[in-house]
Parts: sequence; structure tokens; C-alpha cells
Amino acid sequence: MWYFCDVFGRIWQSPFILFYLLAFWIAPAFLHPQCLDFKPPFQPQQELQFCQMYKYLGCCDYARDQELMAKYYRIMDNFDYYGYSNCAAYVQDLLCQECSPYAAHLFDAEDPSTPLRTIPGLCPDYCSQFHSKCRSFLTLLSDDPRLSELQHDQRRLCQYLELDDPDYCYPHLLSNERLTKNLGRTAADSEGCLQLCLEEVANGLRNPLAMVHANDGTHRFFIAEQVGLVWVYLPDRSKLEKPFLNITKAVLTSPWEGDERGFLGLTFHPNFKYNGKLYVYYSVEVGFDERIRISEFRISSTDMNVVDHGSERIILEIDEPASNHNGGQLLFADDGYLYIFTGDGGMAGDPFGKFGNAQNKSALLGKVLRIDVDDNERGPLYRIPPDNPFVHEPKARPEVFAYGVRNMWRCSVDRGDPNTKEGKGRIFCGDVGQNKYEEVDIVEKGRNYGWRAKEGFSCYDKKLCANSSLDDVLPIYAYPHKMGKSVTGGYVYRGCENPNLNGMYIFGDFMSGRLMSLKENRNTRNWEYSEICMGVGLTCSFPGLINNYYPYIISFAEDEAGELYFMSTEIPSATSPTGVVYKIADPSRRAPPGKCHYEPLSVRVRSNLIPFEPKETLIGVHVPTKHPRLSNPEEPPDTGSEDWLQELLDIFREQDVQITPTPFTPTTPKPLRTSRQRKGRRRKDKHKNGAVRLVGDEDGRGDRGRVEVYANGEWGTVCDDLWNTKNAMVVCRQLGFHHALKASKFAEFGEGMNLKIILDDVQCEGTEETLLDCQHAGIGTHNCAHYEDAGVICGNSGLE
Repeated sequence: MWYFCDVFGRIWQSPFILFYLLAFWIAPAFLHPQCLDFKPPFQPQQELQFCQMYKYLGCCDYARDQELMAKYYRIMDNFDYYGYSNCAAYVQDLLCQECSPYAAHLFDAEDPSTPLRTIPGLCPDYCSQFHSKCRSFLTLLSDDPRLSELQHDQRRLCQYLELDDPDYCYPHLLSNERLTKNLGRTAADSEGCLQLCLEEVANGLRNPLAMVHANDGTHRFFIAEQVGLVWVYLPDRSKLEKPFLNITKAVLTSPWEGDERGFLGLTFHPNFKYNGKLYVYYSVEVGFDERIRISEFRISSTDMNVVDHGSERIILEIDEPASNHNGGQLLFADDGYLYIFTGDGGMAGDPFGKFGNAQNKSALLGKVLRIDVDDNERGPLYRIPPDNPFVHEPKARPEVFAYGVRNMWRCSVDRGDPNTKEGKGRIFCGDVGQNKYEEVDIVEKGRNYGWRAKEGFSCYDKKLCANSSLDDVLPIYAYPHKMGKSVTGGYVYRGCENPNLNGMYIFGDFMSGRLMSLKENRNTRNWEYSEICMGVGLTCSFPGLINNYYPYIISFAEDEAGELYFMSTEIPSATSPTGVVYKIADPSRRAPPGKCHYEPLSVRVRSNLIPFEPKETLIGVHVPTKHPRLSNPEEPPDTGSEDWLQELLDIFREQDVQITPTPFTPTTPKPLRTSRQRKGRRRKDKHKNGAVRLVGDEDGRGDRGRVEVYANGEWGTVCDDLWNTKNAMVVCRQLGFHHALKASKFAEFGEGMNLKIILDDVQCEGTEETLLDCQHAGIGTHNCAHYEDAGVICGNSGLE
């Protein structure tokens, strides 16, 4: 597994936001292109005939283009020859701005505090020109009564049609290189970091480490938690109350942060729709031994959303000499065979045997295995594919497909380019490194991936590395530990909704929280790296999109339509319900409407449904993308009132608000989330000294768990063999409970092994506000160990 080392109604009540507004309006920001439906622009599937200036990228499909052309001819029927020759171009220009990739800005669609314009915002010089030639046609374009009132007053009419943001007035925006230079391309910052956005898909999960689909046309997705639960989600994102699979009693894991054991992999047979088979990969304890187990299950004959738990057949078990490096990936490749990705056995440096497990082809650890599980109802549970590379090699296990693997965490099969199928069938993996490097590999038959001789491109074991018979294949990319310490393999994007991402391999790092991408250069065949950042400013201010995520990136996923997701968590514990599933979105361009439409097959549901309730929010964007119209909308703007800022300040004075400018960074992430993926970038005032949280209840209940306290910028445990009910009362009351039902000692809720011990020898009266107000040995001073970590069970009644 992984390596663990009222939008505007009350806006003026906040001085904090005022400063943001002032900074934003004084220096207009770069705004993202958008359509009247408040979505990104697209390239029409069928070339436009009327608004041809937007045939490569805009907001109209062919049908809307034809409607605008019909409207144009209806209007022009009212003109004589002179009118045609002087006004035709103006009419076409104004009608076609609905197709502009900046249509939402031109028509004020992005600002809910203003009515939608019926005429796009015009630059003053352009407005003057058409007023002198064609002002009479405005009433044919729009039924706005203000236009007929103002059409003979050029100054007032052009003021009425003017945009608050002059950068976006028509037609000057067409020649504004700052706006149009990379129109339709995925945006990048000055350092080349790609600006993408996310959509929340699921939440409240406990270390979600796999999300798969059954490829059966239902477009359900199945999310597995490390504890051994798998949940069904329908295309509308509602969750079935009854688990799809529950093997929590068999799965070996713990609440310790970073424990690599547990339910690790899930895949459906390519013919699942017909044979009902699926395969799981999990950790078990057999006697005194720890093992990894690959089992086959079948779907229930009475409920398509539940596994027949009595159908389990153990396909393969492999002893694990240590509790880490358990591998965990299962997948079916294009050849129809089942691929199993095992770790090297754990510990450090693969110390098993003369050359380690990974280089030993007679061991199943540190390998990519390939087996045939078709037609296994009678006879052996699996067969060896006849073209496996080492079937005829003495002492080599015939299941081995590739070797020299340290701990491949998350692999995927490339669907291939949607049109050319280029790249189809390639298997990409992230292989977690040891001390210095993380790597990404393309897995091929019979190849040696170098471990433990090599780590990334460098030597690890110098003697093995110098061996001329090593014949290892180098990774397509490796990165040093200053960038991240535990790679999480991803997918090559082949979906429909984000055309710019096609062919981009997107992956991440569990420890640093970085999102990264690789794109193959077709000329050099080299893989070129780009980091992925969350969109800054207004980049992600589309409905439903967010720009932040929890940093522990556990896994990636692909839905049945090929769209890309990843899973991450706030607390990397198998029992912490802080896991969220995010869908990746490119805000710069979308597929044309209708292209990505699909009709899921119906799903017979016997369980209650839990509707999806998103919890995540867009960070740093709290206001519309332009300032509100402060003048009376029934009156044209007064050119003598140019100081709109003074008008705003007058409103503040009427509200009796004290205005104190405060520095504001609109992309500051929430605690334990990442925008530029630097672990530890937090808002300093989120947690106060003495804050507490409960961690470690195996059933995810929020009223009990290990006590962790926040002090001097970090979370830590309370290690105390004298822990009592008065101490527990302080914690429970601070968390909103009326009673402390139990003061638990000796790590009843697990040891916080990777945290600092913050408090010891705590003595409370029970009335203190926080544990820091009680007597204690001093913050960070202790003479105990984590096996004495304290916990509580709280409640709102006096009985447990």
C-alpha cells in the first residue's frame, strides 16, 4: 500500500471581504471564459454557418447557430437596401455574442445580483458607431423598454450598454491578448502548473482506497473502504444503505494512521454482466501468520447490489513476512487475464534472501502476476496463461508476468485514444520508493523493473546494480522525495467531458498531496511532466466545482464513461470517516453538448437510498465576478458619479460597519488540504491551542475515540496512565457532549504512533475549558509511551 513515514446580500458586513472586493475591483482580475449556461466553452461538433467566428471555440452548437441565423433574417426583413448595407454586420455581431466564449461576461450572466442583459456589453466607441448608423434596430433585437427610451440619447444609451469591467466589452476583448492568448487551452500559472478544478462525488468514507465500475451499463460505482466494506453508488450519486460487500471481520487492519494492511483491491470480471464474478485483495491473519488473500465472489442471485458472502473462493494466498508493502492492485487487462500486483514483503531494502524477493522469480512477492480465472467452476481455481514469460524457466513461478517491483500502489489500463486507439492496453503503475525516489512504470511482459538493484533511475544496491545480467527497464518518470514520498498511480485520461486532458496520465503522491501529470511527446516518445494545481481566483467558480482537497491521496479511479476521479482523506486512518471522492474537471474547455450523453441501464434497488449531500466548498471566491450595480436600475448611470467606490463606502457607513482592510489570500486552503500540494500549508487560525478531536473508533462513531489535542501548531496524543473521568469530562464537554461515560486508558482506541505526545500527568477538576487549562507535566513533556494513549467515550445521557 502507501508508504507512511445570499452571495452578495450581506457582503458588506465583513471588513475581511471588503478588502478583497476593493483589491478585486481596483485591479480587474483575469476572469475565466464561460457561456450563458455558466459552463466552459466548447468546439461545436458540426461547423457553424452563421456565427463562424466562433466555430473553433464558443458557446453555440449547430442548432443554436441556425436559430440565431433565422432570427437575423427576421430582423433584416425590416430593413431596406440602405439598412442592409449599413446594419447587417452590426446585427450579426450582436446576435453572435451569445456564441462568444465570454458570453456570460458580456451578458452579465455570472452576476446573480444583476438582470441578464439582452444586448451584450459594448465598448463606447463601437456603441457610438452603431448608434449613428443603426440605432433603430435595437428594439428589434430586444424587448427591453429602456432601449426604446434611450435610443435617441447616445451618451445615456451607451452608458446603459457599457460593461462595468471594460476588459470584456465588445469588440475590444477580441484583440485583448491577455484574454485570448490561450483561450480554450488548459490554463497554467507562471511555473507551468496546470489549473484544474474538482467536483465532490462522495464523502464520509473511511480510507476509500478503490473505486471501480462493473462495466455492465448501469454506471454504478463501487467504493471500497480499508476496513473491508464496499458501497454502491448510483449514477445520481446516491448511496445504497446496505453494503455491497462486508468482510470487516476477516480483514486484518487497525486504526493506526498509515497501517498498510486491510481491504486493498477490487475488480470485476470483464464478463461480470453475465457471470456475476468479482475479485478482492485483502490482508488476513491465519494463526500467527499475516497473509494477502485474493478471493473470488459472486453477486447475489436475488439482489444485484449485494455480494453473496457465502460464495467466496480463495484463489491465492501469499505469506507476508512484514506488515507493510502489501501491494493491493487487481485488474483485468485487455487480454482478459487477472493481474495481481504484490509488494516485496515489507521492511526496508527487500532483505529477504540473497537478492531479495523482488529479484527472486521463485517468490510471488515483489511481482506482477498474471493468471486465468475463466471457466474455473471445475478443476483448478486458476490456470497459467500459456504465454506467461517464465512458464518454462526452472524454479521460476509460472504466475510471474514481471518482476523487480517494490510496492506498486495503484495501476491502470489505458483505454487508448478515443479515435485512433493509440496507447490502448498499456498498463501504468506507480511504484513506491525507498529512500530517495518514486517512480511510474509501464508494465510489460517479462520485464525486470529493477528493485532492489535500482530505485527510480539510481542505484540502490550497488552490487546488484552493477550486474550486467540485470537487464532492467527504466521508469517513464521518477521524482525525488523533496516532491513526495509515496506515489499513488493514476490513469491516462480518456474520458469525453474534458477534451484537453486526453492522453494525459494523472497521478499523485500520498504524502505530499501533489497532483501530477505526464504527457507523452509523440516526436521524442519522452514523457513530459506538469504539476497540477487547483485553479486560483475565479478559475473554478463554475456551479458545483471546488478548488481544494484533503492531501492524503489514496487512490485514483475511472468511471464507466472514462471520467477520472481520485480519493483522499484528512486523517489517514482506516477508521477515520474523512475520506472524499473528487472528480477532475478542466474549466477551460468542455465537450460539445450532447456528445457525452449516455443512458444507464436501470438498477433494481432493494435497499434504502442515502441522497448525496456535498460538504466541500470553493475556497477564496465568495462574491460575484464583478461589482454590483449600486445605482438605481431604473435610472441610467450618472457620469458625474464616477466614484462608485465612494458609493460603496457610503453604504458601509449607513450600516455602521467599521472598515479595517485585512490582507487576504483568495487561494488559502483549509487545514490539511492542498492548493499547490505542499503538505502542512494551513490557515493558522483554524485550530486554537487546546482544541481536541477523537480518533480511532473502528465503527466510525463520533462520540468515542483516542483523544488528540492541538498545541503550538500540531496535533498530538495524551499519554497518561492516571487518566480519569474528570479529565474525560473536559474533553467531552468541549466536544458538545453532556457526560463523560468512560475515561479509557492504555490505547483502547489505538496508538497515535506518528504523532507527538503532547500531554502527560493531566489532573483536571472537570470544569476547565481545555486540557491545557488543567495541571499537567508541560506541553510536550512526558515519561510515557503511546501504549498509554488516553481516550474517552462521551454521551448525552448518564448511561452508556
